Amino acid sequence: MAEIIVTGHRNPDMDSVCAAWCYAEYKNRIDGSNKYIPVRCGSLNNQTKTAFETAGVTPPGFIKDVSPRVTDVTRRDIVSLDVNEPVFNAIKALDEENISCIPVFENGSVFRGIVTIHQISGFLISENLGTRPVYRFRINNFQDVLPGFFYKRGTDVEFTAPVMTGAMPIEVSRERIEALGPNKPVMVVGLREDLINFSIEKNFPALILTGVDDKKLPYDFEHFSGTVFISKADTAETIRLLRLSEPVKEIMNASPVIIPAECGFDEAKNLLVNSNYRGLPVFDGNDFTGIVTRRCFIEKPLKKIIMVDHNEISQSVTGAEQAEIIEIIDHHRISPQPTKNPIFMDVRPVGSTCTIVFSRFESSCLDISRETATLLLAGILSDTVLLKSPTATEQDRRAAAKLSEICGLSIEEYGKKLLENSAVLEKTPPAELIGADFKVYDEKGIRFGVGQAEVITLDGVHRLKEQFVTELESIAGEKKLDWALLLVTDVIKENSVLLTTDFKEAEKLLVYRKIEPNLFDLPGILSRKKQLLPELLRVTEELAAN
Repeated sequence: MAEIIVTGHRNPDMDSVCAAWCYAEYKNRIDGSNKYIPVRCGSLNNQTKTAFETAGVTPPGFIKDVSPRVTDVTRRDIVSLDVNEPVFNAIKALDEENISCIPVFENGSVFRGIVTIHQISGFLISENLGTRPVYRFRINNFQDVLPGFFYKRGTDVEFTAPVMTGAMPIEVSRERIEALGPNKPVMVVGLREDLINFSIEKNFPALILTGVDDKKLPYDFEHFSGTVFISKADTAETIRLLRLSEPVKEIMNASPVIIPAECGFDEAKNLLVNSNYRGLPVFDGNDFTGIVTRRCFIEKPLKKIIMVDHNEISQSVTGAEQAEIIEIIDHHRISPQPTKNPIFMDVRPVGSTCTIVFSRFESSCLDISRETATLLLAGILSDTVLLKSPTATEQDRRAAAKLSEICGLSIEEYGKKLLENSAVLEKTPPAELIGADFKVYDEKGIRFGVGQAEVITLDGVHRLKEQFVTELESIAGEKKLDWALLLVTDVIKENSVLLTTDFKEAEKLLVYRKIEPNLFDLPGILSRKKQLLPELLRVTEELAAN
């Protein structure tokens, strides 16, 4: 089941957030083969919080970025090893599972390191160097790698020792063993009475006997504190397998590079490709989540998204240009990103995206729950300024009337409740007020951004103008804008004012009356989309023509 993200635009208004939630609800009801997840890519304003509280549902979760991440390609259904398991198990897993990295744990949950082909090859190469190798043996591993059984378990569960083969005359064997000094060996020997008794006498840590059929041996092991193991393999094979009984903790990389789950796909890919690593562990904070190998990065995963209340990538969630857009539900002018495949688009000249979502429920003959109706109505009333905006259509009014019946909320009373939670100029920080619903446009080589703040009174605009202009200038610098504007709308008196940064050439072309520097009067203007934006586009076109 694929997860598909339903997202509104950046700095989302109520219509954007409510439409995302409700459209995800609609899609989940008509399509059981996918999971639709509503998200928001900005903070909730007070109006939107009120709508979701009234509906009694949780608002969409915040998502910062939809760019491919390591977590999208992390392998979670993987083989793991315990620190005490034999190297033999690691080699077997790497071969049978066709993987290049195995995480190692202690007590099943505490991450201790990784084993890769590098550790295995390093271990095997070290055996062929000039000096006699010394191994860390854990007697419980004998039975894991050797066919056979314990004749006697010794007192030492784990110890370090070289391996000696009982194939030479006793005198030579004695000399070789004496030369080892305090490093008593693990003796692998057939039925050589002299060497077996010598091993018992010297109290070797372990005796591995080969070629023994009788389980009852004629040797006195009463005072022998070492382990006696009967191997059913021949001597050469026993020695080969015995070396592979060393615990993986002795060869693992105990301090591997750790990749954060939220690391970017390309960044992690470059790290692996340009290094000797074949695979690395992935952590989400302090929690191990899986591994990534080079094969994980062969194909970049693309998140699937549905864009509601916008159709321009520049207004969408960060990383949308790296996502697969599968649907667009909107009521704005068309300026979408080219797509590789045909997509479904439902773009209508109505006052609210929620009106379109409502019609989708109707056309599919689906009942609308009280919760969904509450949110759809809120989105319509907000985006049409209680159906008073020139953007409001008969479709919006019809949808609002039906939704009002379903959720049992009066349009007037519910609208008044939402308006009471509009921003108050003197109580809202300029950055919060401007950033709550700010959209960026690129037209005719001019890049400009427009925010809209709905308030219950314009009192304080003149006193706070400099603060807002300063914040607009800061946003213009941050977003590399030629012009930044803020439409402040009195939803009670149905009037607006326009605050702008300095752009003399553009300001001269505006049809609005200039009250004072950086401030224009816009009587009767309620809609940024239908009333203000066309005027700004006309201005940019004239500037480009000159």
